[in-house]
Amino acid sequence: MAYETIDLQHEGKVAWLTLNRPHALNALNSAIVDELHDFLRNLPSDESTRVVVMRGAGRAFCAGLDLKEHNRSQGEQFRDSERGFRSQRRMSELVMQMRRAPQVFIAAVHGPACGGGFSLAMACDCRIAGESARFNAAFIRIGLSGCDMGTSYFLPRLVGMAVASELLMTGRFIDARRALATGLVSEVVPDDQLEAAAHKLADDMVQTAPLGLRLTKECLAASVDAGSLEQALFMEDRNQVLCARSADFGEGVRAFLEKRRPTYAG
Repeated sequence: MAYETIDLQHEGKVAWLTLNRPHALNALNSAIVDELHDFLRNLPSDESTRVVVMRGAGRAFCAGLDLKEHNRSQGEQFRDSERGFRSQRRMSELVMQMRRAPQVFIAAVHGPACGGGFSLAMACDCRIAGESARFNAAFIRIGLSGCDMGTSYFLPRLVGMAVASELLMTGRFIDARRALATGLVSEVVPDDQLEAAAHKLADDMVQTAPLGLRLTKECLAASVDAGSLEQALFMEDRNQVLCARSADFGEGVRAFLEKRRPTYAG
């Protein structure tokens, strides 16, 4: 599929996925949603890609739903419950596909990440922010619930219930400095250093063993919702046994003892 609203560039094992509607602050219209679905649908079988960096072109990461298109061509469908549910689920399935993908996602956020853009950033495994980054759950400001596209799941786990309740119930913006303080992002850098910071994080990830990185993402996702420490330990034990049977484990041990960087098969 030839993409028009997203740009995809590969550098080794890293895919740079750019939301590419800068004239509309990368707002989510039907075209960009379709193209994201196509990319995410094919991603699990793409063994050449281990990390995906998601970013936005122009002045923003993503301004959320394209309300101009929504009002022009889709507004009526939300008066029909069945059609509205299909449309809503098509949006929400984007975050589910990101979480199910074996690849690690990094969000490199500058400028606004609002509504659905906020959700896409939170669905990533890691978030790095430029100093201009600001986030909000904009849904509640247009007459909807503040809980949409995974916000009620991701945000309390990232920042705690008190801050999540404040943000979801008001639609207030949280800037890069507070995002770092609350754990929403792991690093804040000047905007002109954001790409370099994302490069560094992605490079550090692809230096690890492929199976180990994949199972770490899987285990973290499962353990966040584990009912007990015992359940988390079962998952960790399984993963370590699987990794220990791979050739990469032997290479990792040899490299450690020889004080060199390992060369993994993947």
